[in-house]
Parts: sequence; structure tokens; C-alpha cells
Amino acid sequence: MKTRLLIVLVLAVAIAGTSCVSQKKYKAQVGNFEALNTQYSKKQNDLNACETAKANYLKQIEDLNRQIADLSKDQSYLKTSNTQVLNQLEALSVISSVQAESIKKSMDNLGMKDAYIQGLQSSMAKKDSLTMSLVMNLKGAIGNLADEDINIKVDKGVVFIDISDKLLFKSGSYDVTDKAKDVLGKVAMVLKNQPDMEFMVEGHTDNVPFKRGDLIDNWDLSVKRSTTIVRLLQSQYGLDPSKMIAAGRSEFQPMSSNSSDSGKAANRRTRIVILPQLDQFFKLLERK
Repeated sequence: MKTRLLIVLVLAVAIAGTSCVSQKKYKAQVGNFEALNTQYSKKQNDLNACETAKANYLKQIEDLNRQIADLSKDQSYLKTSNTQVLNQLEALSVISSVQAESIKKSMDNLGMKDAYIQGLQSSMAKKDSLTMSLVMNLKGAIGNLADEDINIKVDKGVVFIDISDKLLFKSGSYDVTDKAKDVLGKVAMVLKNQPDMEFMVEGHTDNVPFKRGDLIDNWDLSVKRSTTIVRLLQSQYGLDPSKMIAAGRSEFQPMSSNSSDSGKAANRRTRIVILPQLDQFFKLLERK
């Protein structure tokens, strides 16, 4: 707000300080101010979106820490109970050496679970940090495109990139536009810096029946658009094909109601889903 007031004051002083400023120059200054104001509003919206994503991450971390605290309490209780039972049985001399060794191993396992909990907490924190970094890099690379054309969001730890069909494809076709190559090049640049990440390209349509040429319905159109994007990312931008999946969703996962033109436009999109690296968590969950 202070920046806007400063710009307005500068314009006012400049206009008042000279009587020979033409109407054309004045309008040009007003146009520059409006452009700067629009850019400021866009950046403010991006900042608000980032703050919302950050708040969601903090909430997830808070929930996980609460679960870890509950597990730690249970673990502490079991340790105390086992120690008391072992001491009582040893004092009464009613257990064998084999039974005592078995109880000792159980207590050792509790120590291993404690290490597991700490490792899980560390892994979750690292994953959240990498996800936030990826989102920020994508937003920075894409720049000032409108939210209705491209939208990046995080839901339950998964990154989604939604790109409208009008930005990528010619109407009723799976041929990409020139602007699509520019947008996909920026996205590919970020994904290429994350060679271990896998992602899925999904084609989505509205519910208007479609048939043209070799395409017999919306299933065909959504799959063809998906495979077109995957081939482009592989051939022109060098992304590893073993890390990509092409999928068609047709009309069956809409973002909005198809009862309006704006809703249909929102549903006609290509979605890039950054897949979580589940193998790392499976390894963490393996019994030692």
C-alpha cells in the first residue's frame, strides 16, 4: 500500500510541476501506474497462496508431532511396565533364563521403535521441505500466467500442476500450440532438476460428447492429449521417459460443474501430478 501511495504522489508532483506535459504523456504515465498496480496485485496473490500452503504444511507437521508424542507416551509406559515385571519375576525367581532373555529382547525392540519414530519425524520434515521448494521453483519459473490458465497446488503432500487446454491445445485437437511449448519448457526445466521424481500427465475433458477423425469420444481425446505432452517432454526437453506416466481421465474427474461455460473451461485441462517417492517410506517401515 505504501508503494502505491508513493507512486501516486510522484505522478501528482510530476504533473503539477510542469504545465507543458501533454495529455498523451499523462495517459502514458497513468497506463504505467495501472500496469505496476496489476503486477503488484498478482505478486500479492502469489504471496497469499504461498502463505496458505505454508500454513497447511505446518498443520500437517503439528498433527504428526502430536501422534509421535502419543506413541512416545505409550512406549514409556511399556518400558516402565516391563522393567517392573522383570524385576518382580527375578526377585521371586519364578522365570527361567530363557524367559528373562525374551523379555530383555522385547525391551530392546522398544528402543528400536523409538529410533524408528525419530527417523520418521526427520523424513517427514525433509519431505515437506523438498515439496515446498519444488512449488516455489515452479511458481518462479512460470511467472505471471493467470491462475485460470495454470494453477499449482499441494494437496495431502502431493504437488498438482493444472494447465488449461486453451493454453496447450488447439480446439478439439491434441496438436499443441506454440505457447504450450514455452510453458512446458519452463515446467520441464524444474522437473529436470529433480531426476529422482516421477510424475503422471493426466488429460481431462468436459462432458460434451466428442467425436472427430480417429477420436471417438472424450476418453480418446484425453489420452491423446496426455501422450502428446509426454512425448514432447521426452523428445524436446530430455525428461527421462521411465519417470513419466501418461493417463486419460476423460470427463469423470471434473473440477467444477459442467452446467456453465466457465465450469466446462475449468474441467478441460492437463494435470501434471508429482508422485510421492513411496519406496523411501516403505524402506523406513521395514522391520529391522
